[in-house]
Amino acid sequence: MSTEIDALARFVAETQWEDIPGAVQAHAKLVFLDTLGVMLAGSLQPEVQAIRQTLCANGGTGATVYAPGWPGSDPRQAALLNGIAGRSIELCEGHRYVSCQAAIQILPTVLALGEQLNRPGHDLLSALILGYDTAVRIGSGSTMRALAHQNGQHPMLGAVAAGARLRGCNAEQTSRALRLGATLLLTPSYTNAVAGATVLNVAGGMSGFVGVLASELAMAGFAAQEGAIEEAFSQLVGDGYNAQGLTDELGQRWEIHRNYFRVRACCNPIYASLDALEEALAELQPEADAVERIDVETYRFAANMKNQEPPNTFAARYSLPHAAAATVVRGDAGYGSFTDAVLHDPRVVALRRRVYVSEDPQLSADVPRIKPARVTLRLKDGRQCTHTCESARGDFQRPYSEADIRHKFHDLVSLVLIAEGSHAVEAAVQRAEHWLSMQTLLDMMHRYSRLS
Repeated sequence: MSTEIDALARFVAETQWEDIPGAVQAHAKLVFLDTLGVMLAGSLQPEVQAIRQTLCANGGTGATVYAPGWPGSDPRQAALLNGIAGRSIELCEGHRYVSCQAAIQILPTVLALGEQLNRPGHDLLSALILGYDTAVRIGSGSTMRALAHQNGQHPMLGAVAAGARLRGCNAEQTSRALRLGATLLLTPSYTNAVAGATVLNVAGGMSGFVGVLASELAMAGFAAQEGAIEEAFSQLVGDGYNAQGLTDELGQRWEIHRNYFRVRACCNPIYASLDALEEALAELQPEADAVERIDVETYRFAANMKNQEPPNTFAARYSLPHAAAATVVRGDAGYGSFTDAVLHDPRVVALRRRVYVSEDPQLSADVPRIKPARVTLRLKDGRQCTHTCESARGDFQRPYSEADIRHKFHDLVSLVLIAEGSHAVEAAVQRAEHWLSMQTLLDMMHRYSRLS
């Protein structure tokens, strides 16, 4: 194994809660809160409910599935189900500089093992922070293939690191768990998203499953090859791997503190187009029926999200025409704009067919420095305007405020908990480092549940 991976494994195993700066600790609690809300709302998706009923039919013990009724399950299965739920509504956070939706693929492992092993709150938060660092740092050295989605790839190794940390693995056991995890990496495709193939979310959920499993394998004595991580990302699931810089500013630059949050329930590359569209709508203030057409010019990756007839709500989250039409008709692209009712709303369907998306090579040339879009809104009365967005809301130049994220949490959690419970959970997470165990959070889920 490389000295860089060795050093990263040692960092995961030996870093103490007190070694983590207070600002990073506080931010990790906001990431925890946001991810928990996304997971709870995602648990209501029809396919998520169906697979939960199937997998939990025979019962299980050790960990809780965060869904109405709060079923118990084996920790590996609970982590899988919670990860699938959180991935299903496209509202999970991500990293600013590395393609990595780390928290939703790590927190399910943290919740499952934290409950099974009766770990205190500061251990849960430490595992989340250190797992996040692992995911991003390994991802930063990887050259991903063009169609490869990050679900079940480097974030899976972040979940493995978190699991090893919660089990109290030493540096050698942690490094072995990471190398074992490299053999279990997945190959999800971005084509899944555009096609509405919700199996993409299962790949994200599998990170939680492997996060619990890999450290069990390491402690049971399973052997892993040297250089497994390097081989996996350079020759198998990726097109190249460079460990240089993997440990730069280790313990000084905390990757969870360089994340971004989302409040729109659609793929992040769509955001700049929606920002430009909102500016155009504010200028012309049209009714939806007054819109003649919307022309969107953006960079290459975002321009692929042009399906005017998404087959289901998941595909709609990757459809710029749907997100734009829903924004015009409903006023936003939040959770409620990607339901079956909105997908089939005649006003949204009609307007979706008048949204035209194309690539502008000049805008593509600006990526990755910026990820821009230009929108021209044309009305039936002949009025029109064009607006350009270089920096979408939510990115590092214009991040959402903490108040925005907390508002999002309350909106999502209101689907599962009564209002009093939403505020109680928020307050509890704010002091999570003082929890004696996961029971603090679980008691609230049961007490304030809206559904059974």
